[in-house]
Amino acid sequence: MSLFPPALTQAASRTIPALALLLASCCLNHAFAATTSTATGDISDTKQKPAATGTKPAASSAPARSIPGAGVEAGQGEDIIIKAARRNRMEVTSGGQLGALGNKKGLDVPFNIRSYNSSLILNQQSQTLGEVLENDPSVRTTMGYGNFAEMFVIRGFPVDGDDVAINGLYGITPRQLVSPQLYDQVQVLNGASAFLNGAAPGGSAIGGNINLMFKHAEESPLNRLTADYTSSGQGGGALDVGRRFGADKAYGFRLNAAGMDGETSIDQERRHDIAIGGDFDWHDDKTRISLDMNYQNQAVDWGRGGVFLASDLTGVPRPAAPSHNFSQKWTYNNLNYLFGMLNIEHDFGKHFTVYGAFGALSGEEKGNYSTLTVTNAQTGDGTAGAMYVPFNQMNESTRAGVRAHFDTGPVHHEVNAGGSALWEEDYTAYSMALTSLSTNLYKTPQYAAPEETFSGGNLRNPTRSNWTKLYSLFFSDTMSFWHDRIALTAGFRYQNILNNSYNYYSDGRMNDHYDKDAFTPVVGLVIHPTKHTAIYFNRIEGLSKGPEATGTNLVNLGQIFAPYQSVQYEIGAKYDIGRFTTTLAFYQISQPNAYSEPYGNSGEQIYRENGLQRNRGMELSVNGEIIPGLRFNGGMTLIDASLRSTDGGVDNGHTAIGIPNYTVNGNLEYDLPFLKGATVTGRVVNTGKQWVNTANTQHLPVWTRFDLAARYTFPVARKPLTLRFGVDNLANSRFWTSSFNGYLLEGLPRTFKFSATVDF
Repeated sequence: MSLFPPALTQAASRTIPALALLLASCCLNHAFAATTSTATGDISDTKQKPAATGTKPAASSAPARSIPGAGVEAGQGEDIIIKAARRNRMEVTSGGQLGALGNKKGLDVPFNIRSYNSSLILNQQSQTLGEVLENDPSVRTTMGYGNFAEMFVIRGFPVDGDDVAINGLYGITPRQLVSPQLYDQVQVLNGASAFLNGAAPGGSAIGGNINLMFKHAEESPLNRLTADYTSSGQGGGALDVGRRFGADKAYGFRLNAAGMDGETSIDQERRHDIAIGGDFDWHDDKTRISLDMNYQNQAVDWGRGGVFLASDLTGVPRPAAPSHNFSQKWTYNNLNYLFGMLNIEHDFGKHFTVYGAFGALSGEEKGNYSTLTVTNAQTGDGTAGAMYVPFNQMNESTRAGVRAHFDTGPVHHEVNAGGSALWEEDYTAYSMALTSLSTNLYKTPQYAAPEETFSGGNLRNPTRSNWTKLYSLFFSDTMSFWHDRIALTAGFRYQNILNNSYNYYSDGRMNDHYDKDAFTPVVGLVIHPTKHTAIYFNRIEGLSKGPEATGTNLVNLGQIFAPYQSVQYEIGAKYDIGRFTTTLAFYQISQPNAYSEPYGNSGEQIYRENGLQRNRGMELSVNGEIIPGLRFNGGMTLIDASLRSTDGGVDNGHTAIGIPNYTVNGNLEYDLPFLKGATVTGRVVNTGKQWVNTANTQHLPVWTRFDLAARYTFPVARKPLTLRFGVDNLANSRFWTSSFNGYLLEGLPRTFKFSATVDF
C-alpha cells in the first residue's frame, strides 16, 4: 500500500522525473568537479580553493597585466575582484540555531534546517522577509487576514509574523513586516518544534519555524555602502559598518542602517522602510556577551491586499492585470517597532556552559484597511468595506539553561536543561463603516474614505485586548555511540499557556480565560553510514495556544479557540560535504483545521475550526556548488493536506484550503569564465494547484514565475564595486499566488531592480 494518496502520487509522477534528471546531472557534475579540481584546482580561482568557513584566499601570484579603467595592477585588481565576488556568493548552509539544543550542524541533528546568508539578501535586494524566503522550496508567502502583514506557510501550516524568532527567542520580532537588512542569517526549520523553542505566542509555527540571527562584527573591518532602485519608483540605500578592537579584538561593533521609499511595481502602491541596528559584543576565552538594539519603521500606502470570494460563487475570477491596484487610495498601515536582546554565555571548563538571554519589543501599529469581496466571478464586480485598527504590543521574553558534555563508558552525553518565559500584552480598538462600497476587481473606482461610525474601544488610547504568559522547562540528553556514528536524542518540555482575552471594545472585562499545561516529548535518531551522510528519524510535537479570530469583517472578532497539540513523524537522509548539501525528508503531521469563510451573503466572514488537517509529504532540497563557478539552491516538495473528522463528514478526504500539492524552486548562479567578477543568476518558482474552498469545487491553477539577474564586481581606486541588475517575473505573468485561509493573493508584476555596492 502506498504511503501517499493518488493525488500526491500523480503530482510526484509529474515532478520527480525532472528532479531526478537534475539530481543525476548534479551528481555527475559534482563527481567531475571532484576529479578536475584535484588535478587542476578550482577553475574559478586557480590561486586557492575557497575554504568552507569563508577564509579569505591568499594574495594573487598571477603576472601583472592592465585592466581597463581599473587604475591598479592586474594582480591587485584580480585579488580584489576574487575576494569581493566570494563575499557576494549565494550561500545556503545546512544547520542553524535549534533552541534548546543550541547551534548545530545540519548533518548531526534529526531535523531539517538550513540558513540563508546576508549576501543572498543583499544581492536580491530583498526588502521584506518574504522576499528572502522566495528562495525556499518548502515555504510559500501570503498575507495576513485583511492587512499587509506577511504570513508564511511551511508543511501546509502557517507561521505568523508573531511567531518568527530571533536567535531562538520568540516575541521580539516585528509582527507584520520584517526588514531583512538587519540580519546575518534567515534560518528555516521544517517541522514541529515545541520541544526546541517552546509554544509560539501567536499560536502558529506548527509546520515549521523561522529564526533570524543578528549581524555582528567579523574579524576583518567592514565599510559597505549600497544604493538601490526598484521599479517603478522606489529608491533607497544601506550602510553596513563593522569593527573589532581592543586586546585580541575582544570588542565588536556592527552598525546597520537601511531605508527606501517610493512607488512599487503595483500602480500607486507606495512603501516606506527604515531599519537601524546597533550590535555590540565582547568575548574572552570563557565568556561571550552580545547586546543588540534595533528600530524598524515600515509603512504601506494604497496597498494592494487580498481578495475574498462571496459564498455563492461557483468559479474563481481571473486575476487582474499584474500591476493593477484594486484597492482604495486611502488604505494604509504604519508600523513602528523598538526591539532588542541581550545574550550571555559562560564556560565553566570545557564540559559545562551556562547561558541566558533576555529580549523585549515595543510595537505601535495603525492602519486603515479595505478588502475587496468579489460577488461576480465573470465581471469582477464586488464590494469593499473600511476598517481602522490601532494596535500596540509590549513583549518580554527570556530563556536560560545549562549545557554539559561528559562520558559514561563508551557513551558520550550532551545534556541540555533550562527554561523559557514570555509575557505579551496587546492593546487594540477598531472602527468600521456600516455600508459597503460598490467596486470592481478589473476597473476599480476610487471613493473618498467612508465614515466609520461603528467603533469599539478607545481609538486614541487602545485598551488591553489580550494578555499571554508562556513559561516552560526542558531537558534532553543526546547520547552518541560508536565514535559518534549514532546519536540518540530524548527529551521533553513542560509548557504552560495562560491566555486572557478582554472585552476591549466596551467595558474591558475578561471574555475568555484558559490556563493549560502539557508535556511535549521528543525522540530523535541520527545514523552516520559515512562521514558525509546521515539517516535520521524524529517524533516531535507541536503545541500552540488556540487561534484567535482577527482581521476585518469578522462576526466573531476576538474569539479565542482552545490550545492544541500536534504530533509529527519524520524520516530522512542527508548528504553534506560543506560546499554541497542535499536533504530528503518524509513526514506526517496533523492539527485542527481553522480558516475564514463567508457568513451567509452579508459580505462578512466567520473564523472557525472544523475537523482535523493531516498533512503528509516529501521534501527535497539541494544546495551548493555543483561544479566550480556553478551554484544551485532549490528543491521540491510534495504534500497531501487531507481533512478528517469534519462536521457531518461532509468534507472528509478533501484537501485543505490554500495548500499546493507540490512546489518547486530552483536558483542557479554562474560565474562567467570569460569575464572575471561577472555572475549571472536565474530563478524559477513553480506552485501546484490550490483549492479555494473546503468542498474542493474551486481551485487556483498551477503557476510559474521566472526571474533573471546579473552582477559584476570590479575595482575602482583599489576598492571593490559591485553592480547588480535583476528582473522578477520576467514574463509579467498574471496569477493568483495563494488562496491560504480562503482569500486570494495576486502575484507581483514584472519588477526591475538595480543596486550598487562599494566596500571602502
